[in-house]
Amino acid sequence: MKTAVRSPEAVQRARRGVLMSQALAESGPGGPVELDGGERLQILDALITSIAGAYAHLPAKRAAYASDPVQALTLLRRRAADLSDTEFNRAVSAIVTGLRDAHTRYIGPSTLRDRVAMLPFLVEQYGSESRPRYLVSKINTDAVDDPDFQPGVELEAWNGTPFTRAVENHADLETGGRPDSRRSRALESLTFRALDYGPPPDEHWVIVGYRTKRGRKSEIRLPWRLLTPGKAATAGEPGSRAALKQAGDPSAEAVRRAKKLVFATDLWASDHERRTSSEVSAHAKVGEWLDTPMQDVLAARPLSRKVGYLRIWSFDLDDDDAFISELIRLLGLLPPTGLIVDLRANPGGLIWAAERALQLFTDMTIQPTRFSIIATPLARQMADSPFNRLELEAWSQSLQDAVSTGELYAQPLPLTDPAWCNDQGRKYPGPSVAVVDANTYSSGDLFAAGWVDHSVGPLVSVGQATGAGGANVWTSAQLRDALSGTDHQLGRMPAGTGFTIAFRRAIRSAAGDGIPIEDLGIPGIPYEMTKDDLMKSNKDLLAFCARLLGGSNQ
Repeated sequence: MKTAVRSPEAVQRARRGVLMSQALAESGPGGPVELDGGERLQILDALITSIAGAYAHLPAKRAAYASDPVQALTLLRRRAADLSDTEFNRAVSAIVTGLRDAHTRYIGPSTLRDRVAMLPFLVEQYGSESRPRYLVSKINTDAVDDPDFQPGVELEAWNGTPFTRAVENHADLETGGRPDSRRSRALESLTFRALDYGPPPDEHWVIVGYRTKRGRKSEIRLPWRLLTPGKAATAGEPGSRAALKQAGDPSAEAVRRAKKLVFATDLWASDHERRTSSEVSAHAKVGEWLDTPMQDVLAARPLSRKVGYLRIWSFDLDDDDAFISELIRLLGLLPPTGLIVDLRANPGGLIWAAERALQLFTDMTIQPTRFSIIATPLARQMADSPFNRLELEAWSQSLQDAVSTGELYAQPLPLTDPAWCNDQGRKYPGPSVAVVDANTYSSGDLFAAGWVDHSVGPLVSVGQATGAGGANVWTSAQLRDALSGTDHQLGRMPAGTGFTIAFRRAIRSAAGDGIPIEDLGIPGIPYEMTKDDLMKSNKDLLAFCARLLGGSNQ
């Protein structure tokens, strides 16, 4: 939903948020809406039907983690009435989170819908994976009154636990197919948590142990606060023509928006406005950011006369044509002799946008990622339903053939028209290097896979690989609509509950033809972040990438 004009006072209130303890007290004990026994069974039956019949990665997850989520949910059904509301929702969340798939999430009942729990600082890692170090890179000064707690201090403890150990403990509760991706998500969720996809933090405040810049050990007590980051004017809309072509982590997208509200407040305050390219400045001074009407998803600036920098924050948008047009405009304002394309922490979004963007950087013909549907009786009936003809008919015949061939999946087919992926051609003439990390996810994974598989340029990876989200994600409401009239139709989820599910499995194309993305991700040239990267605007990372281009960012 688009917001009204934001006054300076409203912006500051939004940035401060409200104390979580206060919000929970006002919304009732513990916050969540209570479920009766029948509603609990409705939730479990919907999840059992959906995961058993529509979850794209079920065979792979059973093999990888030696567990059966369908059986676990079935067993939970037998004791659901004996649990408290909190115990029930935590049990369901634990089973779904155990799939290690950020596309597939349980949305529990809550009066804290659309909120993000926040501690007023950002913690980031530098150094090697074997000996990581953690420092505070940004602070919301409105909510911190300790002058010693400032950007650059190193973290040593979390509620009395050594900080490295606290990250490892929290990683056990996170999604992510690899240990490094779980640690990366744990580090983020230590200070920012989307409450649509998980319960509020157990503690109302956190005691953070840190070492000051002068080397003195100290502690600070910080309360959790709740923000409502909202959506930008350019974001995707439910019910749009692209609503079923999404590949993103909705929890990470909410957190991205909350970070923008706290640490880039002026940009957040203006991103509800819709502008056209003709309404923005076209100047491109070295070191300065270019003005763009799509500032929620794009940022660009010349680093020098030879090297440009393009940040793709997200693919959460509703108009891929407008996105591609603006991307072309920005590329035309950057130095044509070298480009760094940064997709770190991109949580994904519209598949069409990610796959169509690749053509702008290469002369090769782009082959889009292909997607397949798990071959189950539920999927066959859904594909044969007249209601789903436009969306699923292309997979129908191979789903029927799988009855006799024993294939686990339907034929993989693209969601992005190959002609769309090549309708603009190359627009950036020089060499390019892309940068990803373990929080580059979903459509971000698809972009990275296309970058590597079409030999667009080097791929630099902070960590082992991208976040490994390999699917087209649907909501429970979309799945319910698609199953209407079949033998497997779902009832409406009770009390505001719901889920998202990985529905179509992504398979790489071109040079990576046939390789899945889920749990593997896209590896690249390894890079370890430095302290200067965190405190001096990615100084060493950009220099590393510029060397790969054969240029200089000085």
